[in-house]
Amino acid sequence: MAQIDLAPIGEQKRSPNKPTTTAPQTEFSFTDQDFDYIRQFLYQETGISLSPIKRQMVYGRVVKRLRYCGCQSVAAYLRKMRQSEDEKEKLINALTTNKTHFFREQHHFDFIKQHLLAKWAQQPKTRIWSAGCSTGEEPYSLACLIHLFIVYLRSKGSSASFQDARILATDLDTNVLERAKRGVYCESALDSIPESYLKSCFHKGRGENLGHIQVKPEVAQQVVFNQLNLQRPWPIQAELDLIMCRNVMIYFDKQTQKSLIQRFYDQLKPGGYLIIGHSEGLGELSHLFEHKGMTIFRKRED
Repeated sequence: MAQIDLAPIGEQKRSPNKPTTTAPQTEFSFTDQDFDYIRQFLYQETGISLSPIKRQMVYGRVVKRLRYCGCQSVAAYLRKMRQSEDEKEKLINALTTNKTHFFREQHHFDFIKQHLLAKWAQQPKTRIWSAGCSTGEEPYSLACLIHLFIVYLRSKGSSASFQDARILATDLDTNVLERAKRGVYCESALDSIPESYLKSCFHKGRGENLGHIQVKPEVAQQVVFNQLNLQRPWPIQAELDLIMCRNVMIYFDKQTQKSLIQRFYDQLKPGGYLIIGHSEGLGELSHLFEHKGMTIFRKRED
C-alpha cells in the first residue's frame, strides 16, 4: 500500500485550490484539514477508506475522545494522539463500526451445516477463521453449529466427532474483543438464535447477569479471540478450512480488497471455503474460486 503523508497538523501543505474550512454548527473547530488527516491516518493504519459523507460521524467520535482526554481542541487532541500508541488504538476503535447478531445471514450457516460439518467431523483437525468478529456473535454461532453436531453424532454412536476443532476470531477493535471474550449478551439476542441452539449452547443469566444470556463454556472453549489488523502480517500458521469475512471489505478500496482476497486464497487449504458479505465480491480474482452461491466461494484445487 502506498504510504500517505501523515505530517503533523499544521505542517502539511495546503492546496491553493482547496481552502481550509470549518464545518458549521460544531462545538469545536473541525476543518477539512483535520478530517483529511484522520481519513489518511485510518487508511494507512487499517486500510479502511472513509467516505467524505462520514465527516459528521468522525467529528462526533473524535469529540468523545477529545473530551475524555481533556483536550481543548481537535488539533490538540490529534497532537496527543500522535504521541500515544494507546490513544491511536482507542481512536481506531472509536472510528470502526461493529454491528452484528447471532446467525446473521442464516443461509450461510445452513450451508455449513448441510455441506461441511460431516466432512469436518472426520478430519484430524478443523481450522476456521472469523475475520472481523466484532462482539463475537459470528464465531459463537459457528461454535454452536459444531457443538450441536457433536451432540448429534454422539447420540448416533458415531466415532466421527471433531477431534480438534478451533475457531480463530479476530477484530481490529480491542474493545469489542473484550466483550466477545465474556460471551455475555442481552436477552434481546435471543431473537436471532434458533430455538434448537438455546438450551444446548447458552445459560440464562442470574444474579448480576439477570436479563442476559451467556455462551456455555463447552461452546466458548472452541473459540480463540485475538486482536488482528488485516493490513499487517497474520500470525496464522495453519491452512484453513473456512474463512468468514463478511461486511468488512466494503470499507476498503479496490486495491486493498484485491490484496486481501489474494491473502485469503493463500491461507485456505485446497478446497477450503471463503464466505463474504452480500455487497462484496471477488472482482478479478474470482477465477481462483468456485462460486457456490450466496457469496460462498470454494478455493479451486487445480
